[in-house]
Amino acid sequence: MASSENRFSYLFRSTKGLVLVAISLIALVTAIWGTLSGPMVEWGVKDITVRLLGMELHPWQREGRIIMLYHTIALAVVAIEVYFITSIVPMKKHQQATINATITAGYITAMIFGLWFAYFGHNFVFHGLFLVGQSLVFFAGILLAAALWPWNKEYYLPKDSEYAHTKKGLDLERVAFFAMVVATLGSAIFGAVTGSYWGNGHETFLGEDLIRNPHKTALQLAIIGHLHIMLTLVAVAITLVVGRWLDFKGIFHKIAMPLMIIGIIVITLGVWSVVPYEPTAHTFIYVGSVFVMSAALMLVIYGWRKLIHDRLAELGIEGKAGFFRSLKALLHDPLKFGPLWQMVFMNFTVSGVGIFLAIKLDKIFRVWPFREERITLTGHWHILAALIATIILMYYGDIIGLKGKVRKWFGWILIIGSDVAFGSMTIFSMKRLFVDQYHQQPLVDTTMLLTDLGLGIILVTLGLLLGWRLFDLFKQDGLWKKEAQNPELDVPRITPVGATSSEQGV
Repeated sequence: MASSENRFSYLFRSTKGLVLVAISLIALVTAIWGTLSGPMVEWGVKDITVRLLGMELHPWQREGRIIMLYHTIALAVVAIEVYFITSIVPMKKHQQATINATITAGYITAMIFGLWFAYFGHNFVFHGLFLVGQSLVFFAGILLAAALWPWNKEYYLPKDSEYAHTKKGLDLERVAFFAMVVATLGSAIFGAVTGSYWGNGHETFLGEDLIRNPHKTALQLAIIGHLHIMLTLVAVAITLVVGRWLDFKGIFHKIAMPLMIIGIIVITLGVWSVVPYEPTAHTFIYVGSVFVMSAALMLVIYGWRKLIHDRLAELGIEGKAGFFRSLKALLHDPLKFGPLWQMVFMNFTVSGVGIFLAIKLDKIFRVWPFREERITLTGHWHILAALIATIILMYYGDIIGLKGKVRKWFGWILIIGSDVAFGSMTIFSMKRLFVDQYHQQPLVDTTMLLTDLGLGIILVTLGLLLGWRLFDLFKQDGLWKKEAQNPELDVPRITPVGATSSEQGV
């Protein structure tokens, strides 16, 4: 009995356990619901899944089902980022425990009953419970914003600190975290208000289906803005988490944090302004994006320099090491190199494509068949979401202590597999720039094969990791027990002014 209680405590009270549960649930949902689309349909796997589980898949309800599925997965991803934040940003223990418990209850409730409602008969009691889950997640966000309140003088930094701060000691990185959380809460309301009008002036749709509709209602614009800003803020959150993970500091940190704060505010206000005045909204969004991307660039420069320096110091190499030695040092640890590289790679598959699409929209993309433009936009945010997922997995791999060859294999499979898959998908979505419709098949076949291969390798690797962790849970003295006895390896890096170490989050 005590052993079961210890396992439950590990899974639902420690950061590593909470993240493991969330990743496992996302993987389970992805594995099952992934059989309902793509080649699984052609192979007959979809029919088997539907028959075994008793799903009800009416064609006229497809959009609603997809929206529910995306929300349940997104809530779990947000929960993972919240666990990371509460573990590495200084706050009181009781605040961390309350936030983690609230968001865990929220996303699990929303996931179970949301999918139950959407795919197994429309029992509206389940839809109500889905809304209860979302409300709990929102309330956890309010609690997180309160815990992160940056003007609490306990968390001010000393004047000689290497981290970005004002003359009075206000921690600007904490301000960035706070601004991101507040922007997320406001943007959630942005979508929730529209959701309250479903069936009363608003009908279900997928954002990519309206791209060529010249007249969009205010509610449709709000939903389009909602999905863009929420994904952007998820990306901002993981960027800030990676910065703390790598101990981002110095001149680059002091430049990056003000840029990040300004960028978060400008992008958010720009997206919100889509409803009242759409023509200028994109200008604000572009300006804000420049600030956020510049801050991320500062992190990449700092991070790569740090990785090279630390590895060379570990090898006892002083002075100039030369290009190839420095490159080897940079690539030594894929779990720490990977997140920064994915931020760079993102510019080629997401940011760069998006900017090019916006600039050449009327001259190139609106000349293409509707299906081609739709593929490009759909791939755009799917690639961004999946790249964020790989960064989360790399961070998780580090905090659970993967070492040696396992660490290298896990890191490089995530990097190479995802980059091959998403690079191929980017080429596929932009194929009209290279080939015409009558000569596209070889390119389509190649890119689809590489995409499936890259994603397949990642999913198999993730399955092995989760299988190992599941097997470990059944061991009496497994790794889970050591992690439960030493809850966190990644403690907050700074003791706040006026606070003792026992008051910090663990």
